[in-house]
Amino acid sequence: MIKIEEITLADINDFWKAHIDYLLDDEMISSKEDISYFSGRRYRGLLEEHMVREKDKQHMAYFLRDGIRIGAVSYCTFQSEDGKCFILDFWVFPSYRGGGTGHKFFRAFFEHAKAGGALYYALNCDKESSHRFWLSLGFADNGVDDYGAQLMIKK
Repeated sequence: MIKIEEITLADINDFWKAHIDYLLDDEMISSKEDISYFSGRRYRGLLEEHMVREKDKQHMAYFLRDGIRIGAVSYCTFQSEDGKCFILDFWVFPSYRGGGTGHKFFRAFFEHAKAGGALYYALNCDKESSHRFWLSLGFADNGVDDYGAQLMIKK
């Protein structure tokens, strides 16, 4: 069974370490500028500020199986708007990939976010393998963002 463990600001440094490793290992970023940005206070500070706001709180959480952290998610549900849950990051740690783990994570995440007010889900994705994964979960293409990344939606 998959459980979800919300991350607090007191425990955020472990998440940031895993996050930059994910971005590099999965080739989401590679340039020195991107590494600096995603490792820096500008990016991280903004998300941390959003973790403590009253409305439209940024959530970061680990996926646990048998008490072991095997993945993570970062998302925001815009309850002050129309209930859109924007998934910023969603990943299975490399040594736990395969066997439908990502699909199981999403089912657990879907219920968790829905309980928190999510009415539909949106994300952007840069990689073809990620695109196929999200399509397999019922997401549909929904244009492109300002950086040319594919936008996807699940209602």
